[in-house]
Amino acid sequence: MRLFVGLGNPGAKYAGNRHNIGFMAIDRIAADHGFPPFRAKFHGQVSEGRLGSERVILLKPETFMNLSGQSVRAAMDFYKAEPADLVVFHDELDLAPGKCRTKTGGGHAGHNGLRSIHAHIGEAYGRVRLGIGHPGHKDRVADYVLNDFAKADQDWLEDLLRGISEGAAALAAGEEAKFMNAVALRIAPSRPSSGKADLPPPPKGQARPAGPATQPQPQNLPGTPPQPEPANLLQRLAERFRK
Repeated sequence: MRLFVGLGNPGAKYAGNRHNIGFMAIDRIAADHGFPPFRAKFHGQVSEGRLGSERVILLKPETFMNLSGQSVRAAMDFYKAEPADLVVFHDELDLAPGKCRTKTGGGHAGHNGLRSIHAHIGEAYGRVRLGIGHPGHKDRVADYVLNDFAKADQDWLEDLLRGISEGAAALAAGEEAKFMNAVALRIAPSRPSSGKADLPPPPKGQARPAGPATQPQPQNLPGTPPQPEPANLLQRLAERFRK
């Protein structure tokens, strides 16, 4: 069993905030993988389903960010879960917008939701850090995280949430590298082929061979009569028919 927790603040007022990207990730997983409607439980909203072969509990605490640990602790006690069963999705100021990293253990870096979870269960749990960028000065952080994503952010946000959903089953199975690959395929898709074959580098000291369009035209071999130009050949044929 795995417990996936998204961090955010409850209510329509905060729904589009940068601070609520954890809620957004949980909602996207629930929608894409056919989880049943959320119900009130554990001081939050809960839905239970399966990702691959794993039973997964999705939780969105409704205690407000600073008290997230109360909801997480209640859910863990009910399901007899260990910190190793927990994965928390949260906003990360220290990552560029659209970046995603996984982490287990370590400090909370001043994030109030993580600080509360640390206080209730310790630090030995998994996190999915979702980059939202930094406003540039610590005095602007509170306003920045409690404001909605800009319209210009919507494309990368959609790609990130889609990648998280597509990799969710791998994350539930403990395959973090596979999860990260699924996210990477969405936020940094491979470039389409140009249709030109990639030529290997030439040996040192030699020029690269010319491509088909630049190959020299064949020359007459020594001892053979020169071949007429197409225009001259046509002229000769025309002259023969005039006779």
